[in-house]
Amino acid sequence: MSNILDIGLLTGSAVSWWLGLVLATVHLWYLKVLRIQRTQDLFTRRLYEGTFIEQSLLLNTRYDIQTKNRMKISRALDTVMVYLCATMWHENYDEMMNIIISIFRLDKYRPKNNPKHIDFTFEAHIYFDDAFENVEGSRGRHLNTYAQTLVEILAEVYAIFTSIDQGFFKKSQNIPDQKIITTPYGGRLVVTMPHGNIITVHYKDKELIRHKKRWSQKGEDEVSLRAQVEKEKRNTYLLALDGDTDFQPAAVMLLIDRLKMYPCVGAACGRIHPTGSGPAVWFQKFEYAISHWLQKTAEHVIGCVLCSPGCFSLFRAEALMDDNVMKKYSTKSTEASNYIQYDQGEDRWLCTLLLKQGWRVEYNAASDAYTNAPEDFKESTTRRWGPSTMANVVDLLGSTTVISKKNPSISKLFMFYQLIAFASSILAPATICLMIAGSFTFMLNLHGSDALVLAVIPPLIYLILCFYIKSDTQITIAGIMSVIYAFLMLVVTMTIIGAMVRDKTILTPSSLFVIAMAIIYIVTAILHPQEIQLVFHGLLYILCIPSAYLLLTIYSMVNMNNVSWGTRETKPAAGAAKPEPAAKQTNVQKAKNTFQQYFSWCKCCKKSNQTSGGGVNLIPESPQPELQPQNSIVEDVRIPEEEQRQLEPVFDSPTQSWLTQLQSVSRDMKLEEDSLEKEEESFWIELQKKYLEPLLDDKERQKKIVNDLRELRNKINFAFFISNTLWLVATFTLQLYETTLSIQLPKIIYNPVPNYVLPQNLYSDPLCGLSGDRDHNLRHKNHTCQAKSSVSETVSTSNYNHDSDSDSDSDVFDVDLYTRDQNGATPV
Repeated sequence: MSNILDIGLLTGSAVSWWLGLVLATVHLWYLKVLRIQRTQDLFTRRLYEGTFIEQSLLLNTRYDIQTKNRMKISRALDTVMVYLCATMWHENYDEMMNIIISIFRLDKYRPKNNPKHIDFTFEAHIYFDDAFENVEGSRGRHLNTYAQTLVEILAEVYAIFTSIDQGFFKKSQNIPDQKIITTPYGGRLVVTMPHGNIITVHYKDKELIRHKKRWSQKGEDEVSLRAQVEKEKRNTYLLALDGDTDFQPAAVMLLIDRLKMYPCVGAACGRIHPTGSGPAVWFQKFEYAISHWLQKTAEHVIGCVLCSPGCFSLFRAEALMDDNVMKKYSTKSTEASNYIQYDQGEDRWLCTLLLKQGWRVEYNAASDAYTNAPEDFKESTTRRWGPSTMANVVDLLGSTTVISKKNPSISKLFMFYQLIAFASSILAPATICLMIAGSFTFMLNLHGSDALVLAVIPPLIYLILCFYIKSDTQITIAGIMSVIYAFLMLVVTMTIIGAMVRDKTILTPSSLFVIAMAIIYIVTAILHPQEIQLVFHGLLYILCIPSAYLLLTIYSMVNMNNVSWGTRETKPAAGAAKPEPAAKQTNVQKAKNTFQQYFSWCKCCKKSNQTSGGGVNLIPESPQPELQPQNSIVEDVRIPEEEQRQLEPVFDSPTQSWLTQLQSVSRDMKLEEDSLEKEEESFWIELQKKYLEPLLDDKERQKKIVNDLRELRNKINFAFFISNTLWLVATFTLQLYETTLSIQLPKIIYNPVPNYVLPQNLYSDPLCGLSGDRDHNLRHKNHTCQAKSSVSETVSTSNYNHDSDSDSDSDVFDVDLYTRDQNGATPV
């Protein structure tokens, strides 16, 4: 009876406590707060109790956080202008469709002239690099097939979103007239979206303006900041996008809130999800996951994120306009190291400049964006990102004292953490060789020194070959070796698991490593339940560790002097002649061509809103080039002439220009020719002269840069691989002197025989660890035989003295099992 009374009192106390907590915090359900609230405005104290964290946060919340008047003032002050800036080059139909739908989705989410949503307004700008090409028999340069496909996609998506608003099949949709403009850098297409926001496509002609992604971003920044006065630059943001990025409006809002609430934040990035299919994409999915789950989160908490990816990041205009940020970012590459640090990873280079100026770079895990990943092993981005990351990290480490004083978010302890991570990445190839040597010792029962030599030979041969064979052959060999190493990793992993089951222990270095990594990945995935399925890709990631951290590292280091983009490239046809620059036109010719364009427009630009099959066809059919989805890039490589002739329409009129060409392509969206204002035209001319003039084709300078890049490659490779060699030599030396340098640990075994102690130790060496090796087993062979003999005699005597009825299992000692445990590599 007393137990029931105690349980009832305890239950009643718990219920009363819970009801009291609910009544004391019921006001929290009716508080009116901003979407993102400052900590000092939300809580009375900025501390919390770790043991009872929920109760602490509930009881610590203020009664009155914001009044209505303060909310109105805050909203009025926080109205910001966001410029969406995307770069395109050779994206295919599906990739372009992703980003255009995302932009139209944002237009529907935040209409331009809606008084209910005044927290931000936006404009979208797409910079299409190398959009023009020469067409025989036509006046001037014409847009390539990729640029034409973008116009068709704009018309298709416009019709889709208009249908969503007005309902399907109610009436034929008429897309409003849009504008095309000839500009000093090429051409421009201006489209007003259904809800009033503007999307502008800048078609860049590389004969008129400097191309490649870094210079496109320079143009983005100048255009976005040109109209902003000094007082408004704090509330002006730039959203950097790739030409295939897919995002939701909520993801953009999270980044905007981050910059609005924290004035010291210069940039913020979201969670990037690679899309695609195939083993290469599966590997990248898990690689991106652990990079965001662990690395970016750690950098965000203890310091600053070192790289805000250019495919989906929000930058503050005030930070970009800071001293030595945009001015330094627009510096032309003059030295070999500049081509690696500036051009191979422009997003990391920009973040390096922001960190040096004292701005904070943050990571928002809830802001999701999707981008296509390379599906081919030959188009891995490791060749670009590896050397660029190394160059920028070395730059930051060299400025540790200055950065720690200027940037309050970066301490010397955080830079020491980066130093350790940097050293670990440098020694990754040698570490992988040691892991492979340990697997050889485990499987083939080799001596540690022999196994280490055997593990080093294949990557050493591959390293030597990479200096003499072509890049395509290098990556082919790496692919073949990756398959072999994957099977080796599978055998090693299964062997380690089998050894743990056989020996009934996990107290070995290999077992502890596997279990620790599995626990880290599984626990981290559980903390991200929406992405927990990525754990299955972790199996492939483990098998491909030698490929990623050994073979691809060697490939990227040897090809450091190759500063081409590496993805989505097309080679020019053999013997193709270089296009000649367009001839200059006189004023009479320009006037004549204007009239001809007008008459051509009258003939070609008629809308077709016809019905078929009992309904309105709202989505025009568009050709879909069959291209593999890759990361958005910008590079100076032309399309083969034979491919162009198959895809391009035939132009019979010799006076036809890109304007009439685009008007004839856009049948469902009428394009009217317009002109730039004099002020904007002067701005672009001045910008081109100052920063964006096309680089001259100086063969002597190019030859010098090629030699300098090769010399820089040789110096860095020597330092890189000599460091790995020293690490391997040190381990090899320790393995040779394992008898004197090994660590002895006492081995405790349960002994059922009284008054008998078996003297034996565990030996820990560099490769085999606690498991020992063949020499250790041979060294203790005599002890084991003596132990077996002594135990047998003792057991016989003991059984002889027992009564006949005392033959239970508890009194029997299995000598074979006992001896097998002594001969095993790992004790129970």
